[in-house]
Amino acid sequence: MKNNSGVPTPTNPTYAYVGAFVDELARSGIINVVICPGSRSTPLAFAFAAHPEIKHWMHVDERSAAFFALGMAKRLAKPVALVCTSGTAAANFLPAVVEAKQSHIPLLVLTADRPPELRDNGAPQAIDQNRLYGSYVKCFAELALPEATNAALRYIRTTADRAAALASANPAGPIQLNFPFREPLTPDPIKDQPLPPEEQREKSAWYGRPDHRPYVEVTDASQAAPSEEQLEHIRELLASKERGLIVVGPQTDSTLFEALMQLAERLNYPVLADPLSQLRWRKHPLMLTCYDAFLRSGSFISTCTPEVILRFGAMPTAKPFLLFLKSYPDCPLLVVDGQMGWEEPTQLATHLLHTDPQAFCQSLLARLKPTTEKRNHWTTSWQQAEKTTRQALEKTIQDFPAMFEGRVFTELAKLLPEDATLFVGNSMPVRDLDTFFWGANRHIRIMCNRGANGIDGVISTAVGTSAVAAENERTVLVLGDLSFLHDMNGLLPTLLHHLNLTIVLINNDGGGIFSFLPQAEHPEHFEELFGVPTGLDFAHAARLYEGNLQRIESWEEFREAFPRCLNQDGLQILEIPTWRESNVTMHRQLWQAMEIALTEQLPELRTEKR
Repeated sequence: MKNNSGVPTPTNPTYAYVGAFVDELARSGIINVVICPGSRSTPLAFAFAAHPEIKHWMHVDERSAAFFALGMAKRLAKPVALVCTSGTAAANFLPAVVEAKQSHIPLLVLTADRPPELRDNGAPQAIDQNRLYGSYVKCFAELALPEATNAALRYIRTTADRAAALASANPAGPIQLNFPFREPLTPDPIKDQPLPPEEQREKSAWYGRPDHRPYVEVTDASQAAPSEEQLEHIRELLASKERGLIVVGPQTDSTLFEALMQLAERLNYPVLADPLSQLRWRKHPLMLTCYDAFLRSGSFISTCTPEVILRFGAMPTAKPFLLFLKSYPDCPLLVVDGQMGWEEPTQLATHLLHTDPQAFCQSLLARLKPTTEKRNHWTTSWQQAEKTTRQALEKTIQDFPAMFEGRVFTELAKLLPEDATLFVGNSMPVRDLDTFFWGANRHIRIMCNRGANGIDGVISTAVGTSAVAAENERTVLVLGDLSFLHDMNGLLPTLLHHLNLTIVLINNDGGGIFSFLPQAEHPEHFEELFGVPTGLDFAHAARLYEGNLQRIESWEEFREAFPRCLNQDGLQILEIPTWRESNVTMHRQLWQAMEIALTEQLPELRTEKR
């Protein structure tokens, strides 16, 4: 039996995984592979030999084989794959890899390897193959052990497209992918590792995208914009889909608003704007800011099935959006990556477009006709969910008797002045920012260290931001007590260089986010290992750096104190004491109130199934 690529249907997980990888290489344009004989590389060799669109060339000497592949790639100006078994076979590729790097020749070096349990313990034919070629490859990746899950197959297909694109990207060069394989290495069925039943298989993961398209179509990073052919394909896709979404994740270009909202109006698509998108300070009927909340609602998600999603910037903060994406894995997802990187951790994208976002919007606008009225119901459903959710959250928050952490951001949205910089710590603060900062209708720059998402160095980064702010601009930092503790030394420049910084310190005496995670269900060691209360009095830290700290007991007090702090020089800290357990309870009460409100609106939210 063969799948739609003409490749035999796999009979065990390793061959499902490797077969998906090889099939994706063919879809991305790699049609030649040079194979050196060996045992550990058997799954790769069999998969390449079985693929009808890839020509395999056998060569018994690894050193010569690598130069042979180099010559093919040099002549074709396209990547050629190169396969070997584990051990010194891979080491013999080095001279040709060096030449490929120096002469900018695209090679995809696929080294088979022992699994982790057979490394560094005397197992035969096992050497350290991780980063074996050092700086002479553009990129190295140690791949995951083979699995036949939908997630693993999405991962390996995405990896294939990414590696092929990177090898060709200017300047071209070699890439190493290291494949660990466990025995058995032949394609026979494995009794204790059966394949999942057909009904549990995600079609695009197992058999690839329809019409033999790559799983992720990657534009050439050396081009300033997609080609005319690519733009026309995207135009046709968007023009044919009524139920679309535009999503804007973290990005720094505040001028993107005009072009992007014009595109949204032309398509009549709702825009989900991450708080770090630099868009939330502007208001527009199509821009939604409560999606982190209402995408938690099963009632809403069941009514709104998207046909296409167009994403700009990095992956949004909201986990509910990620789960929403995973609910519709076959929905076309187009990612516009202006940084020429790979801002796509979901393995769900169908297109990765290396292009300037504004130029991309303008190019599409020039090709798209104005939308028709028949699309209004889809957009109205999302707008109604936004309105209903915000009303439910606002009402419920007002009724809370205790200090609620998320309310910091509903209050700041009203209190922050024009041109302020709001810097937010990771963990709970950035998540509450996403859910409860709904826009301010005045220019506010919102920043966060979302590259690695760490809680270290938050104060120092915010202080550095304040150091280069204009004379009348104010910087406000919101963070938790553990982040504050991690970087108290970062306060020193406020004293040495007379810098102005207002800090809103949310003190729940420990790691508040863990109370929302499964670890909280194991109370025996929870406080010791995850809650980690310190009981510190941060007023001493404020005095150390000649700052002022005021402990806030009510929101009336906060509204009075915050403007005063902004108008004072130096370090000003407003400490808001909260309690982790009640904070979890209040969040859950908000989701319950929202679900009830959305369920009442359900008849109005239903969209026509297509």
